[in-house]
Amino acid sequence: MSDEKTVHDRARRRFTLRTRLTLSYAGLITGSGAVLITLVYLYMRFVPSYRIVSAGDPALPEEESTGVSKPADGISIANADDFLDNLLVASTLALFLMALIGGIVGWLIARRIVKPLSEIGDAARRATEGALDHRVGLDGPPDEIQNLADTFDQMLASLERSFASQHRFAANASHELQGPLATTKTMIDVALSGPECDVDELRNLIARISDVNQSSIETVDALLDLATAEYATVLPVPIDLCAVACAVVADHREDTARAGVEITGPDGQAIAWGSLVLVRQAVSNLVRNAIHHNYAGGRVSITLASNEKQACLTIANSGRVLSPAVTDMLTEPFARGSGRSLTRGSGHGLGLAIAQAAIEASSGDLEITPNTDGGLTVKVQLPSALTPRD
Repeated sequence: MSDEKTVHDRARRRFTLRTRLTLSYAGLITGSGAVLITLVYLYMRFVPSYRIVSAGDPALPEEESTGVSKPADGISIANADDFLDNLLVASTLALFLMALIGGIVGWLIARRIVKPLSEIGDAARRATEGALDHRVGLDGPPDEIQNLADTFDQMLASLERSFASQHRFAANASHELQGPLATTKTMIDVALSGPECDVDELRNLIARISDVNQSSIETVDALLDLATAEYATVLPVPIDLCAVACAVVADHREDTARAGVEITGPDGQAIAWGSLVLVRQAVSNLVRNAIHHNYAGGRVSITLASNEKQACLTIANSGRVLSPAVTDMLTEPFARGSGRSLTRGSGHGLGLAIAQAAIEASSGDLEITPNTDGGLTVKVQLPSALTPRD
């Protein structure tokens, strides 16, 4: 049984899909023609009654019986069997011609049908070789093959984003953790190189190493938050942005008092569609960023607005003046007000990157503009819950 299955599988693999489609079209035409010829032949043999007469037959009128000896095409029919035999021969020749034409037309049609599948196969081969940026890009009617090509392109785009995120995560982690690890090693080497080390010095060294390690832990946690926000699966629910903002402000009350910053608001109401967890995380990062990148006596204002299409939450803070060029790169990982960080300062440089990823995961948009008198205005735009979702 296994050998028969193997032989059958090999026989199936001998022909390509294009060849099988061609044979199917040609076989369909040939089979249909054969059935038609059989039906016509049976009808002509058994239904009509034939009376074949020859030249000179007394039953024919005289004017029709004179001068007639043979048909002009050289085919003579003397009886019903001759007629049916000629009908069968002519029909068979016509069937052979139709089968040939059907095979040619079937080959062309199969070639056109299979071509998009070949392009999808080529894209799949490139993907296995690491070229995830290639797309099928099929532009055809909205049929099953077009749907397959579009779905395949979406899969490639998702894989490309996923691998890019992994590479970016590894690069960012190695870049940002290299400094703390080097600092820890230097402190340990200095301590080991000293002739003597008392208990107080050891305690001080351990405390400094603990601070560096805690900073590294916070960086790794932030990187994980960023990766989670970028590829989170969101089930949108109505979100009261005012309630979210109030809860976030309450959570940062101690930070606000410590920094000497005044928060006003939230003023207004807005109901949006999105993920409550991600939106709250984004708002929390934005408020924390507005507090930390401010000055003593500075301000942070939170306002809300909405219409039938969008719900908007705006956070404006005072601070130092930033150029548009610097503002444009603030959502990059490990970017701070002075550009991409080379040394660690306040924060880990991932707050705005996480906020943007979280808002985009909820089909929203994050807009950052510098204030002319210093600081930033960050606008979060989400789909309004005033309009029911499809």
